[in-house]
Amino acid sequence: MVTSSARTPATADPGVLAVLTDPQLREELDRVAAAVGFRVVHARGSSVSRKTWSAAAAVVLDETAADRCGRAALPRRAHVTVLTVIEPTTATWTAAIAAGAQQVLRLPEQEDGLVRALAEAAESARDDGARGEVVAVIGGCGGAGASVFAVALALGATDALLVDLDAWGGGIDLLMGSEATPGLRWPDLALQGGRLVWSAVRDALPRHRGVSFLSGTRSAYELEAGPVDAVIDAGRRGGVTVVCDLPRRLTDATQSAMDAADLVVVVSPCDVRACAASAAMAPVLSASNPNLGLVVRGPSPGGLRAAEVAHITGLPLLASMRPQPQLAERLEHGGLRVGRRSPLAAAAGRVLAVLPRATPERKGKAA
Repeated sequence: MVTSSARTPATADPGVLAVLTDPQLREELDRVAAAVGFRVVHARGSSVSRKTWSAAAAVVLDETAADRCGRAALPRRAHVTVLTVIEPTTATWTAAIAAGAQQVLRLPEQEDGLVRALAEAAESARDDGARGEVVAVIGGCGGAGASVFAVALALGATDALLVDLDAWGGGIDLLMGSEATPGLRWPDLALQGGRLVWSAVRDALPRHRGVSFLSGTRSAYELEAGPVDAVIDAGRRGGVTVVCDLPRRLTDATQSAMDAADLVVVVSPCDVRACAASAAMAPVLSASNPNLGLVVRGPSPGGLRAAEVAHITGLPLLASMRPQPQLAERLEHGGLRVGRRSPLAAAAGRVLAVLPRATPERKGKAA
């Protein structure tokens, strides 16, 4: 017999399958699941069918149920947790391993662990393949305006995560005019990698004009590939557009973002020296990720055309843009603001439109 918890409304989601005999554990699970927004389906009886076991978004067992499921040789699956109200014993761990559980949690002491487990299961259940896109932006030469264009891309996306990977860039929050916005910056994060839940990442990061961002600071620090990969992956799984501002130093962290990117955008000024620098960098970048495109930024002091820059660099031209009026002054006073008809907005729209999962709205804007 299977009954739905009355604490959360029945929905179309597969819910949490719970096999718990202790009333305290059942109450704790219902409360946590309600906070996460998950429906709990309590199984009553001595057995769980393979269909029910496999269909649930997450499975929560007590020691007795875990032992029973292990003996039944149910198929291995993700998001299985064993709960206990006392310190786990050897028998508890043995049963958990037999059932293929990923963790044993004691409640209420380890409630945070249950919240994380259910939040991750909820996110995975919603993952229908509609993942977010990852765009990496890099300057073809120093001072190309790549960071400014990265901000413009994030502001132009429907929902975005802007990731600052230039540890020597002074912090992209200054470009956004959001240096006083509370939230974590890179030096505040204490993680080595692994899988992060996007909802938790989003809540921890600052948000400005509809963009969540992870910025550097004005102090020295180093970025490792593991945390960078974990943050980008969380945003992708969360369905947002992840925009990475890359330094021109090809570190392990930079390489991690390059590997994850659906598109790498090289920003180049429209002059001879910048063109030469971008041409030298293009083969190195294409060896890491062949999905490259070029954005050419005016003015052109010598009459060089964007199409010529694309030909010399060997990169497909995604967009060219005329100078943004009073850009330097605006960046110094309140950060970047992108008007709908500004050169930056137009170029950003064209780039967003070529992403693999570009929406009809974006394509229309770029037409």
